[in-house]
Amino acid sequence: QVQLVESGGGLVQAGGSLRLSCAASGRTISTYTMGWFRQAPQKEREFVGAITWADYRTYYADSVKGRFTISRDNAKNTVYLQMNSLKFEDTAVYYCASKTPGSVSYDYWGQGTQVTVSF
Repeated sequence: QVQLVESGGGLVQAGGSLRLSCAASGRTISTYTMGWFRQAPQKEREFVGAITWADYRTYYADSVKGRFTISRDNAKNTVYLQMNSLKFEDTAVYYCASKTPGSVSYDYWGQGTQVTVSF
């Protein structure tokens, strides 16, 4: 099993930046695709972005492209989400998730960290 713990959330003014971390334990995530998702109040959970394990390729939702950057440090078993130029509509609980090699969906999820962007 993989345990994922997000941190780094908080309150930030619009236009500001935050960096979220997702620390994994239980197993190395070096061969896992890692994803970030978010869920705003009264909304469905949505995909934010992901990073593959093999070539560190990244994918982003259109809503965050150019503002958010995902990176990973396999030596630290940690994935990061750098969020710049934050907007009010980025307010949500952010979750990281891991996808076991060969799996079609994300298998393990963190508990989430709240990001609140104020005007």
